[in-house]
Amino acid sequence: PGYQNSFPEIHRVPMISGQTAGYISAALQAYRKGDRKHPTMRGIAGSLTDQDIADLAAFYSAHNAGVTAPEQPKAPPAAVAALLEKGACTSCHGANFSKPIDPSYPKIAGQHADYLFVALKSYNVQGNPYIGRANPIMGGITQQFSNAELKQIANYLATVQGELATKPQPRFR
Repeated sequence: PGYQNSFPEIHRVPMISGQTAGYISAALQAYRKGDRKHPTMRGIAGSLTDQDIADLAAFYSAHNAGVTAPEQPKAPPAAVAALLEKGACTSCHGANFSKPIDPSYPKIAGQHADYLFVALKSYNVQGNPYIGRANPIMGGITQQFSNAELKQIANYLATVQGELATKPQPRFR
């Protein structure tokens, strides 16, 4: 039915513990500005001051301190290697997908596959007030791929050992 593309897919929330402070800050700023469209995240980010964003970024970036990803990730299947090369993924996210060349770029090694897939597809969404991401570089890259190919990329990246983690938080403090 026509309504299927109107609603975002259900996926796990991204792992942010161990992500760089620059990326966490850039992502929250993008939600606040509306460049990243997610009603809940936009509402949360909109309620944060610049200092709140800096504090959250510092907090989550320090969570997985001392953990480093291996220099060479597990080799992908040939078909996935060709997709990664076509997208030039390592040129921005680093050879192990955990050392981005710019602090505002995310570490993607080990991220949840379902989240990565939805995130990659969201760069291709135009004119939807509820989903999508405005990033001309990633938009240009992801438009080269079918959804099946984006899913292959996401599934592989999820298997690469990285620096991201989930950190259980106590329910009551």
